[in-house]
Amino acid sequence: MEQEIIRSTNIEKDLADFIRELTYDGLFILCDENTERHCFPRIESVPEVQFAKKFVIASGDENKKLKTLAKVWQFLSENGATRKSLLINLGGGMLTDLGGFAAATFKRGIPFINIPTTVLGAVDAAVGGKTGINFNGLKNEVGVFTPAIAVFIEARFFQTLDPINLLSGYAEMLKHSLLSSERELNEILRFNLEEIDYEQLNDLLFESVMVKERIVKEDPKEHGIRKALNLGHTFGHAFESLSYELERPIPHGYAVAWGTVCELYLSFIRLGFDKNVLTKVSHFVKENYGTFPMDCKYYDRILELMLHDKKNEHSTINFTLLKAVGEIEINQTASQKEIIEALDFLRDGQ
Repeated sequence: MEQEIIRSTNIEKDLADFIRELTYDGLFILCDENTERHCFPRIESVPEVQFAKKFVIASGDENKKLKTLAKVWQFLSENGATRKSLLINLGGGMLTDLGGFAAATFKRGIPFINIPTTVLGAVDAAVGGKTGINFNGLKNEVGVFTPAIAVFIEARFFQTLDPINLLSGYAEMLKHSLLSSERELNEILRFNLEEIDYEQLNDLLFESVMVKERIVKEDPKEHGIRKALNLGHTFGHAFESLSYELERPIPHGYAVAWGTVCELYLSFIRLGFDKNVLTKVSHFVKENYGTFPMDCKYYDRILELMLHDKKNEHSTINFTLLKAVGEIEINQTASQKEIIEALDFLRDGQ
């Protein structure tokens, strides 16, 4: 069954209508401690949900591991789940990654629905079929490509998010708009992040998710154009890793926002990307995300971390760059001098 992306303004009704069209022999729900408290009450009135068996895991990315996965398998097994059962994952990216992997592997695969409860989860993890867990100290080291049968996008879940978590997800929306069109980019840059209109956010988020969905449909297993979704991530993952080494962790989306500025700078010097757009995006990022707290003594370590990125081939740092908004060039390279220039631009030139 092809993944269906559902823009919901009434999750109780929309979920009930969707489930009633399915044939299944048991309904199971996976939450974490936070989503059970803040989000489950929004769907518990659905008649089918009232008869579902619910399992709650600890929250936090440190629980995205084999031990937690085994507990989910055990829960499904002990409660009589079969290959015709249905799992609903209610949570952020950690939970939909782990829950999707549990569903994809239990009895060789049972269908599942994702209801992302964070902006980052909705725009990134819940859509596209990537599932998995962290293993042996490495992020998303073990997993499979298996799409949910449906993903519900409901912005009212995001009213419980603090500004940092909301902005973290918004950085991925910024990335998607750069991959799509100037119209979408300008809508993202103009949106009022101080006084949030959640109905408008739902529209923007749904449009952003559809950008990713179009790319994933074209290249479901990341052999080609799906690499476009790595825009901002080659620098971003290095920033994230360095922040953990320094014991000053930064949110994923902040790292991606700063990485996007660096990779747009490379796009400008290598592919002629419009400097006015670079400046506009750079100002937006600085205003909302600040600047990555680093000085040049960390440049060598950032380069080392970029060299170890799993997207690289033949020991060459691999970038997704843009000729213009919506004009994507995958498998690009840059010299060490150009990478350092981009870091200087992020630090000093914004």
